[in-house]
Amino acid sequence: MDKFVTHLGKIMPLRRSDVDTDQIIPAVYLKRVTRTGFEDGLFSAWREDPGFVLHNPAHAGATILVAGPNFGTGSSRQHAVWALRDWGFKVVI
Repeated sequence: MDKFVTHLGKIMPLRRSDVDTDQIIPAVYLKRVTRTGFEDGLFSAWREDPGFVLHNPAHAGATILVAGPNFGTGSSRQHAVWALRDWGFKVVI
């Protein structure tokens, strides 16, 4: 990722608590040998819900994910970071 000091972008609120790395990207997507192309696995279980925030056109192109408490807990999984990056997020708050 590129280093930056200030980022201006559109936000996407993820109104969920205790989101672990298995929810960010399930294990089935971890078989790739490259470090790109993980956006299709990002929150894949939740994306089956048409009302999930990633489907909201008001948040299209968001580069800032505003997460709830305990976001990213669980096993150490760099694929979760890659999935967020590949979707287009630059910042997670």
